[in-house]
Amino acid sequence: MKITLKEILVVVLLGVAIFAMNYDDDENLSSARETSKSAQASPVAKNIPNFTAKTTDGEKVTEKIFADKKITVVNIWGTFCPPCIAEMPELGEMARTLPQDAQIIGLVCDASENSVQVQRAQEILQETDADFVNIIPDAQLMKFMENVEAVPTTIFINSNGEVVGKAIIGANVKGYKDELEKLLNN
Repeated sequence: MKITLKEILVVVLLGVAIFAMNYDDDENLSSARETSKSAQASPVAKNIPNFTAKTTDGEKVTEKIFADKKITVVNIWGTFCPPCIAEMPELGEMARTLPQDAQIIGLVCDASENSVQVQRAQEILQETDADFVNIIPDAQLMKFMENVEAVPTTIFINSNGEVVGKAIIGANVKGYKDELEKLLNN
């Protein structure tokens, strides 16, 4: 028995038609909506923990740094991450042009005190003219970030240490600025 290309094509098209008839668009649309919502949910705790850490410059810093401004843009990044490094010049420019009631702070997720990543972070910040505070996380900040699955992830913290607004996953400086503007105007 010889099967022709035409017969194979008919069987394939029939299979596609049967699959399409049984495909539940509403269920898949609902699933896509849920995925979209979870992408907007914050991957960190609702409040910044009490912490004592150091900046990439070796200065001591605590959670009180967030009390200084109405909104702090927190950019969680890694020295291994090309998109994180690529957005640093824009973040540096953003930091220089922020309104008085806002600030930007970086959290270097792959660095620990005295690690080679601290030196690499310093080099990246200098090379990209990203002159804003970057924190080397202590154990409390590492726990705070434990559910961050991708970097850069940018969150927003108010002066009470509460995570507000929506998290932005991926390099999107325009998105950071838009979310910051919304939060400052509330």
